[in-house]
Amino acid sequence: MGEKFPAPTLLIVIFFILSRLIPTMGYSLRDDPESIRLASSDYGHILRENPAAVLYPTSIDDISSLIKFSNNISTPFSIAARGHGHSTMGQAMAPNGVVVDMMSLKNHRPSHASGIIVNTFNLSVNNNNYYADVGGGQLWIDVLHATLEHGLAPVAWTDYLYLTVGGTLSNAGISGSAFRFGPQISNVYEMDVVTGHGDFVTCSPQNNSDLFFGVLGGLGQFGIITRARIVLEPAPKRVKWVRMLYNDFSAYARDQERLISVNGRKQSNALDYLEGSLLINQGSPNNWRSSFFPRSTYSRITSLVTKHGIIYSLEVAKYYDQHTETTVDKELELLLKGLSFLPGFVFEKDVAYVEFLNRVKSGEEKLQSQGQWDVPHPWLNLFVPKSRISDFDAGVLKGVVLKRNITTAPVLLYPMNRTK
Repeated sequence: MGEKFPAPTLLIVIFFILSRLIPTMGYSLRDDPESIRLASSDYGHILRENPAAVLYPTSIDDISSLIKFSNNISTPFSIAARGHGHSTMGQAMAPNGVVVDMMSLKNHRPSHASGIIVNTFNLSVNNNNYYADVGGGQLWIDVLHATLEHGLAPVAWTDYLYLTVGGTLSNAGISGSAFRFGPQISNVYEMDVVTGHGDFVTCSPQNNSDLFFGVLGGLGQFGIITRARIVLEPAPKRVKWVRMLYNDFSAYARDQERLISVNGRKQSNALDYLEGSLLINQGSPNNWRSSFFPRSTYSRITSLVTKHGIIYSLEVAKYYDQHTETTVDKELELLLKGLSFLPGFVFEKDVAYVEFLNRVKSGEEKLQSQGQWDVPHPWLNLFVPKSRISDFDAGVLKGVVLKRNITTAPVLLYPMNRTK
């Protein structure tokens, strides 16, 4: 959305002009040391880039005015929207430019929204299709709690809920539910976007469709999302949560693919969540992301890992409510019948829906209390074709992860349907 400044001196001059020529920004554009520090890093803690200033918008007009100002000067400056800063390689930074703190808009009512106002959310029902109009700076955890007040919830999630709506929609928003519902970008009806020209545009698959599909998954390069109309469904109450262990990768991958073959949105006999992970020689079978396994099973699982080097964990979930609580066990039994997991190594929990969705937060809080959170977080996502996944297991999981004893970080492995 612009070029980087050649010199800090020019930045100071432009900041001075900007804060005075645009009255609405007078008290929301800051260059104090604390604001600069907070905007100069992200979750990855790999890169550090100082912006010249941070914009704390009080309205969408503030963002539009900033972009238009940059476009109308001889040397435009870089602008980056920052939600919760969960990028890993500085994508939410603006070296020598301006970072827009989108969470400052959390209490701003989304424009063009209709329906019932719930806190800062707008919920609507249209021809039996449920949706919510949500600000781009809202955290998904807040979306969850607000929609649950109406017995509804979004259909697509990430594994971590303390991310902004605009942030995940600018990437993809993938979790273990994507095989059935698609990523979060596949569950959006329309959006309001501030473009690189500073224009305020409403877009959808039918209206300004190029912008709509460019912004979704566009890494913030085509505009800043200020409102999204997201798909909802009646919320379940509880979750049957199961993990099964394998020592044979071929059997593991085959069972994963079999389970996601039943994937229709309306099919009651489909799983709601499927994800895989590795268990390697890291002491406890649990890691910071999940404390699923009971302590009484540690010695058995540890012995299994020691014997085989790598154990593959297949994790599935089936949601239910008061209408399906009498049938969920039978449905789950039928789904898992005939799978090739190791006998005696299947574990089950029954937890509240919110507890399941928010399961990673407790691990984060534990690491924060131990002073182990603000460290580098390199993270790599790869799509591997089905035809090469066995080669990936042999060459990467066994040839690199196991061989080099890389045991300090989670490795997730789960299939997706291309049609989603």
